[in-house]
Amino acid sequence: MAATARIAAGTVVAATMAASLAGCATGTGGSGDTGSGVPGAQKAKQAPAPKSVVRLIGDGSTAFTGVQPHLPTPQRMKPGQKPPQFVVFSWDGAGEDSQKLFSHFREVAKDNHATMTYFLSGVYMLPESKRDLYRPPQHSPGRSDIGFNDQQGIIDTVKQLRLAWLEGNEIGTHFNGHFCGKNGGVGEWSVEEWKDEINQAKQFVRTWKTNTGVKNAAPLPFDYDKELIGARTPCLEGQKNFMKAARELGFRYDSSGVNNQVWPGKKEGLWDLSMQLVPFPGHSYEQLTMDYNFMVNQSGTATQGDPAKREFWGDQMRDGLLDGFRRAYDGNRAPLIIGNHFESWNGGTYMRAVEEVVQTVCNKPDVRCVSFRQLADWLDAQDPQVLAKLRTLQVGEAPKRGWASFLPAAPAPKGVPGSPAARQ
Repeated sequence: MAATARIAAGTVVAATMAASLAGCATGTGGSGDTGSGVPGAQKAKQAPAPKSVVRLIGDGSTAFTGVQPHLPTPQRMKPGQKPPQFVVFSWDGAGEDSQKLFSHFREVAKDNHATMTYFLSGVYMLPESKRDLYRPPQHSPGRSDIGFNDQQGIIDTVKQLRLAWLEGNEIGTHFNGHFCGKNGGVGEWSVEEWKDEINQAKQFVRTWKTNTGVKNAAPLPFDYDKELIGARTPCLEGQKNFMKAARELGFRYDSSGVNNQVWPGKKEGLWDLSMQLVPFPGHSYEQLTMDYNFMVNQSGTATQGDPAKREFWGDQMRDGLLDGFRRAYDGNRAPLIIGNHFESWNGGTYMRAVEEVVQTVCNKPDVRCVSFRQLADWLDAQDPQVLAKLRTLQVGEAPKRGWASFLPAAPAPKGVPGSPAARQ
């Protein structure tokens, strides 16, 4: 079985601020304009760009700036329509450091008609000097298994979060201290402890200016209480109690489980958008769609294994993800959910693999490389009976008589003019 995923330690309106944010929004349209992620695909209706009026929240760390740009309005499928092929690329513990992988993959997304989900670790918005503000459940104040940040790291991360959101990407959460295993790991937390952890993650985002002493920088252009609708738990642990807490706090999805490549349903009232098992080239078993898991099954816990094998390892991950993509694209069209970290494990070979997958799949016909928010929006817009029918398809199974027969128009209800009952 694939190893558990985990991260390595790694109402005042200001005219000038409004101009700054408006300027950030201008020119970011290339990746989100169609809403489908495919040149020539049918264009989805676009939400209007936000007004250039900024309503600061709290200390000005965040602000309400209107509707998120480049967020497509989901459309219900027509009878007999083949579902689009959704692919979600997501990042655990998103932050910008000296590797500049956050900024790099923002550009990769824009260049390939994609949007993504960035699961921010809240402690990456808290400077080391203020670490005692974090009160982790079942641990002493100021404890974190992934450390904290410094002022420049927070400023750099805020910049990437701001630009990512203005480009149509989603900002989720990977919570805070990343505690795994026994002795206080997230798998042992109660529902109330999960609520406390979530609220602290929000608080660190809402107060990054106060905690860093930075006063004149532009705010994050969203209200995090409204923006935050989904997460992935550390090491994929603690999902049961987390989902109960998340439902009560208004979350809409979770991506903390392991699933096969089938159409998602709901658990605890949330969309279960778990990562999936895909073919593992050269092996008889399947592999979880996450860089960490490929690494553990290639070089063990050594994050910098044999240099002579790194190219092969990256190719193996790339090819496994592409095999999973083709299995869905030519089969049941189940969304493909992929998870990653901004890490240069094994010489960065997994970053190369992910980039090559983005470049290969996101420009294909009928493919939409989207965030979890956009996928949840689309699922919410569909006929529940259609989604239930899609869930009857097994891994890689295409309808035997084609999509037009598999998803026909529903018969008119009894009593409706033209229905069999009405003609009797």
